[in-house]
Amino acid sequence: MASDAHPLQNTKGRELLGGDLLAQSLHLLGVRVAFGLHGGHLDAFLMGCVDIGVELIDTRHETVAVQAAEGYAKVSGKTGCCFVTANSGFCNGLPGLATAFADRSPLLCITSSPPLRDAETNALQGFHDQVVLAKPITKFCHRITGVGEIPRLVNLAWRTASAGPPGPTLLDFPIDVLFSPVTKEDIAWGGIMGPPLAKPGPDFEAVRDVVGLIKKSVRPVIIVGTGARGAVNEITKLAERTGIPIFHSPKFSTTVPYSHPFHAGSATSLALLAATKKPQPDLVLMLGSRTGFLLGGRGGAVIPRSHCKIIQVDVDGSEIGRSEHVALGVVSDVSLFISALIKEVEDGDNFRAPEEWIHTALSLKAYRASHNEEEPVLDPNNGHLHPYHAVKRLFQCIPDDSIICIDGGEAGGWALQNLPESRAHLSMVCTGYLGFLGNGWGYALGASVADRSRLVVNMQGDGSAGFHIAELDTYAKFGLRILTVVVNNSVWGMSCAGQEMIYGNFTSARPAAKLRPETRYDIIAGGFGVANAIVDATETLPPSPSDTRRKSFMELGFDDEEKNKKILDAIGAAVDEVVNANGPGLIDLRVSPYPFQDTTKAMVGATKDPDVIVVPYYDNLPRPYFKSKFEGEANGTA
Repeated sequence: MASDAHPLQNTKGRELLGGDLLAQSLHLLGVRVAFGLHGGHLDAFLMGCVDIGVELIDTRHETVAVQAAEGYAKVSGKTGCCFVTANSGFCNGLPGLATAFADRSPLLCITSSPPLRDAETNALQGFHDQVVLAKPITKFCHRITGVGEIPRLVNLAWRTASAGPPGPTLLDFPIDVLFSPVTKEDIAWGGIMGPPLAKPGPDFEAVRDVVGLIKKSVRPVIIVGTGARGAVNEITKLAERTGIPIFHSPKFSTTVPYSHPFHAGSATSLALLAATKKPQPDLVLMLGSRTGFLLGGRGGAVIPRSHCKIIQVDVDGSEIGRSEHVALGVVSDVSLFISALIKEVEDGDNFRAPEEWIHTALSLKAYRASHNEEEPVLDPNNGHLHPYHAVKRLFQCIPDDSIICIDGGEAGGWALQNLPESRAHLSMVCTGYLGFLGNGWGYALGASVADRSRLVVNMQGDGSAGFHIAELDTYAKFGLRILTVVVNNSVWGMSCAGQEMIYGNFTSARPAAKLRPETRYDIIAGGFGVANAIVDATETLPPSPSDTRRKSFMELGFDDEEKNKKILDAIGAAVDEVVNANGPGLIDLRVSPYPFQDTTKAMVGATKDPDVIVVPYYDNLPRPYFKSKFEGEANGTA
């Protein structure tokens, strides 16, 4: 046996197979849980997982399995692991790989394929070349054709997933490889027993340059993102030392405590400065966060386009300056960079952000949209709850330090707007850079497995809720404390809003944008044995046998209390009922489709200006003219 060999654990009453070697290789790398869906191709691997002690969380759909591995990675800080069966299961898993690749999430996906001898024979589940299909949306993918090479290549895929810019990797194991006996003398262990990879550190001259830029600033801010997940202690220490407020990308808040004196909330609130004619930041220190639509795109409202220096720190050099000019870019692990920066700050002259700026920046956290606050709790036109008031009250009622997974379009916008009310331990926008609805089902699953001590809130619209609602069964099967909230306005909210803003003056048609108000998500949850409640201010839905166990919300509280208070109290009662069930639950929260969320209005960009081409959800374009209209007017020829 080679000097780098590792003792293999004997199997129970059967021969040691390739699937066992795969499971034991993953176990050596620290894998203790894997998400997936059964397929006969994988049985040798699944049995190996049982014998070695890898917990298997089996889902109702392969897309969710991959997304759960991603959610697990985000909360645990470890690489996630998932498995999908050959071709049909693999194709279902592709959306999960696509989102993980776009969002730079480290995971290893295990799949299988028909026997090597059956290549190109139209074998069962063997049509597509999975490695070819997966290559554009993974950092590394490979088909393993020899049993002895399993540990070496598993190690390569595992380390590749987290090295540099993180991302998904995939290994394809033909079924004959997984079911073939292992010859111990032929095993290539590679670097599987090697130490963890050292993280890339910063250039010290760059650290000194960053300190110089900070000292010249008067309105500095820090924006953290997914890449700063492991640097919370260092970042909070820097903020305490310098007085620089910490904002977070809506994509991932990190675990900077909500109560920390320099926690300033979501970076999107920085847009309020320009809107209220206040000075914007003159220095933005981006730590593991990426530019793009989640930080206001190229409009300059969140990250100013002028009179502001940007310092971007990221393990991925290609992200630095991707859409905006940066004054200084540093390729480094964020925690190593901040540690070096703190030492340089402490060794040099004192720097403290001006108190006036600190007060201004931190006050953004307390901002509440006055127009929404002043709008009626109940829509006078249809009797439904105003979505702003409904989500605000819900967040006020959930336990502090919960994990919030935000999915959906309009529903997600209302959740982000009210996020400070939740006092969350961690929040994530699950739709990610692909705008992929339905991810929250898997994210919530992975988050809950990664941290079983906290309540996970799975925020969905009634559109995204329909993607993977069967995962309620998975939540129940494993006894996970996940509260799913369906913010239900009976339409595809953002789609309907966009159509109405652009076409509302011309037609009442809203093609492919409506859903059925008769659909009862609470009753569906009950069918899976999940605690459930419905909050409906109109009380006009057809009754169901399951409704007989509940009182009308009008029976809550005192007789003389107004309806607004009673319905808001009903939300709190529903949260208490479901959360105290000590397992998964669902609340069907009925709201009005009006008003449209402010973010949706900004994204759609509807205007009556005849010189503008409206490009919904992106920046509008000036209307082109063969000859300048304005030049013609000036010459009197228009």
